Amino acid sequence: MVATLLAALQAIALAVPRSRTWAQQTTLPAAPTASPSVSPTATPQGPPPPAPHAAETPIVSTTGMVHLVVTVMDKHHGFITDLDKSDFKVLENGMLQDIRFFGRETDLPLRIALLLDTSNSIRPRLNFEKDAAIDFLDKVIRRNKDMAFLMTFDNEPQIIQDYTGDLDLLTSAIREQRAGGGTAFNDAIYLASEKLAHSPPPRAPDSEVRRVVVVISDGDDNLSDRALSDAIDASIRSEVAVFAVSTNTDWLAIDDARRPSKYYMEAGDKVLQQFADQTGGTAFFPYRIDDLAQSFLDIGTELRSQYFIAYVPASPPPNGQYRKIDVETVRKGLLVRTRKGYYAAAPPTAVLPVK
Repeated sequence: MVATLLAALQAIALAVPRSRTWAQQTTLPAAPTASPSVSPTATPQGPPPPAPHAAETPIVSTTGMVHLVVTVMDKHHGFITDLDKSDFKVLENGMLQDIRFFGRETDLPLRIALLLDTSNSIRPRLNFEKDAAIDFLDKVIRRNKDMAFLMTFDNEPQIIQDYTGDLDLLTSAIREQRAGGGTAFNDAIYLASEKLAHSPPPRAPDSEVRRVVVVISDGDDNLSDRALSDAIDASIRSEVAVFAVSTNTDWLAIDDARRPSKYYMEAGDKVLQQFADQTGGTAFFPYRIDDLAQSFLDIGTELRSQYFIAYVPASPPPNGQYRKIDVETVRKGLLVRTRKGYYAAAPPTAVLPVK
């Protein structure tokens, strides 16, 4: 079981899309005064274009390319791994783009935010979550290449272990966690995304990194200062992929225990799905606690079956504008999954010296 959860987490980590926009800087939104609650009947919606905020934290982009990590599946959810560059079409705001780079299975350094829900509602499952998280990190962290930090969230998010590639430090930090308190889920995603946006650079010059949030939670929130829309906004601006494993098993039908099926999603499940859809990650809803391991195994399989696509926007987008991305395949009947878009920054303008 732990081995399966581990594989899913491993897949999560590798699936982080590393997209870059036009040079100069993008900004994260400031905290709203109140956080709206999520209705159990609410349906996921795409994030609106960002509104201006008084206090902003810059995220500096260094290249004009937009980078995408793409997963392609057939109608049976089997991964398609034999496609070539000519099999793909990339559209930005409906305009066809010229693919500058194409490859299979990226091997970029990873920057992983591991988020553990330690609220009181998770208490019965916390020990298993800790074992699975430790197993995951043990398999995915490569010495002198990948780094991770541990964040927990109950009444508020807290960095327990900062960026490190030392598995002993991460393991010790995870083992020490206890459950209790409320749930500040939105705040945790927001702060983790912001921290990933300023992650340590790789050793190789001019190299990129892949940023990923791995969160194990029921998706509920009752204490955040940040709104759900702000948290989604931050994850898009920070160029992270969110992989979520739900700890809620109440929404599954058990008419056939061998093939449980979904008949209802709780409000928290919808939130997890929304984050995954908008960032190009995946949300998993295991039937039993023991199936959490299988979810992470599935993530690992997905990450080994992906494509890497890069393009330069055909027309320089205005600063701060949200650009919608669609990736299609020439081969019909295939499901393509990647992030939905990005927030652009205008290309730099020349500044003439004052005479």
